Amino acid sequence: MTHGQTTLLTMKTMELAGLRRAAGLHPQWTDVVVGLGLAAASVVTAHFSPLGEPQQEVTGYHVAAAVVVFVAVACRRRAPWVVLAGTTVAAVPLTVVLGSQPLAVTAALMAAIYTVALATDRRTVWLATLGVFLVGWLANLLGGPEPWWDPGNSVDLAFLGMAAAYGDATRSRRAYIAAIEDRATRAEQTREEEARRRVVEERLRIARELHDVVAHHIAVVKVQATGARHIGASRPEQIAPALDAISRSADTALKEMAFVVGLLRDSGDPAAPTRPPRGLAQLTNLLEDIADHLTVDHRQSGDARQLPAAVDVAAYRIALEALTNAQKYGDGTADLTVAYTPQGVTLHITNPVGRARSGQGSGYGILGMCERAAAIGGSVTAGMAEPGRFAVHASLPTDVHAVTA
Repeated sequence: MTHGQTTLLTMKTMELAGLRRAAGLHPQWTDVVVGLGLAAASVVTAHFSPLGEPQQEVTGYHVAAAVVVFVAVACRRRAPWVVLAGTTVAAVPLTVVLGSQPLAVTAALMAAIYTVALATDRRTVWLATLGVFLVGWLANLLGGPEPWWDPGNSVDLAFLGMAAAYGDATRSRRAYIAAIEDRATRAEQTREEEARRRVVEERLRIARELHDVVAHHIAVVKVQATGARHIGASRPEQIAPALDAISRSADTALKEMAFVVGLLRDSGDPAAPTRPPRGLAQLTNLLEDIADHLTVDHRQSGDARQLPAAVDVAAYRIALEALTNAQKYGDGTADLTVAYTPQGVTLHITNPVGRARSGQGSGYGILGMCERAAAIGGSVTAGMAEPGRFAVHASLPTDVHAVTA
């Protein structure tokens, strides 16, 4: 194929694609144009033979057949059953008068049957096709010299059957595509709902872990207030330090309560048992518990110190989730570095990727870590740090005043 032929073929393909797009945008006008074309073709074929020679005069019946095909094609989308019934009825006198069913009428019936097949079930369309064929067969017996077993009847049945089969196949394909799209949409909605539910559950879990911490600070305030009342008379110089301690404890309790209220604002507060939260002080116990399944190289930099309860709980939970993922997807080893800085605490967990992470699961664990960090003004990043090695890095601030402000 020459370059010119290739260019011409490309241009023709683009023209056909443009026609398909135009037909999809304006289906009604497309039917009108196609109907006019078929009507004109029916008149021409009635007058000329296949060799191009005049064979008969065009009569009013041929024009009527052309009108039938135009109306059938142009109006088929609006009322397919009405078009099919009207075309079938109109075909009877035309067939009787002309001696055989005009080709234009057959084309009109095929268009009507195809459209009906798009709008109904398989059994109904095949019964309708059989009924249309029987009406045409009887009309041929009344108007034509051919016997009832004439092979031409089989040709008419084949044309009508092809229209019904093509319409039914098109309807089935469209229904299949629609079902797939619906399932995909519902699956996406279910996944989003599940993600929201997991976020709510994570918020509730964080709030419940902070419950005992807040209760502890309130109890301390009560004890300090009672003590200040008793020492007020005998040692007035100790009133100011006692009041300062009460103020600090109350301030801490209010900040922890602000975390709880913020976490529960959109999630409700179902009753559930609480338990003392764990922090980085229990990290050694955690590593001992998982030592049979995961070997962890634990390192610490900076001076360990008492962290705000929300930060302490979040750091422990992030470490737990990251090490759990390392156990699931790694080769049995992991590195954990905890760094205390003046601004906060950072955790860096890495592990070699043993099993392929193509089925990475839902990702809700990483989502939970990000949620915990964001609740206290921190951040978490997770992903492949280098080929074959997965890393989780968490940065948590200890200045909770800025978070709760």
